[in-house]
Amino acid sequence: MEDAQIVGLYWARDERAIDESSGKYGAYCGSIAYNILADRQETEECVNDTWLGAWNSMPPHRPVLLAAFLGRITRNLAFNLYKKLHREKRGGSNIDLVLDELADCVSGGDDPANVINTGDLTGDIDLFLSSLPETKQRMFILRYWYADSIGDIAERLGLSENNVSVTLNRVRKQLRDYLTDRGYDL
Repeated sequence: MEDAQIVGLYWARDERAIDESSGKYGAYCGSIAYNILADRQETEECVNDTWLGAWNSMPPHRPVLLAAFLGRITRNLAFNLYKKLHREKRGGSNIDLVLDELADCVSGGDDPANVINTGDLTGDIDLFLSSLPETKQRMFILRYWYADSIGDIAERLGLSENNVSVTLNRVRKQLRDYLTDRGYDL
């Protein structure tokens, strides 16, 4: 079923919208949640909450890109659940590394998971990313949106882990310089 038809089902309050969303985007949303939570049971809960979030958001929202809309809901739910589960301890999970890497670029004293979602900063990061070559854009998005590991990114892009790590480090430095030049207090 096409995305516009699925959105139409949500707007018509037809429960088939959830089945169609789950069938088409369940694995995609599950991948996003698992990369953040690293727990199958919590991932399943998060993905199920995604369908409820979509149900509650449509109407009034009518997303043009349903995958991005559902992915954003999943990502936000997963980050919130991750923070709830890890309030008192920090382990060695991949998401801790991702947030630590971004902290130097986007943190002005706030939690990077929250700062990245603010309007002006998001727009400026989008502008920065659009200026990068496609491979660097993909690396950045895979690492900092989907929370993929360096190894997974290297395998997906056919590069060495060292190449990905060094490139991401340079892109973060460029992003930090770019945001500083635009007046952000990092």
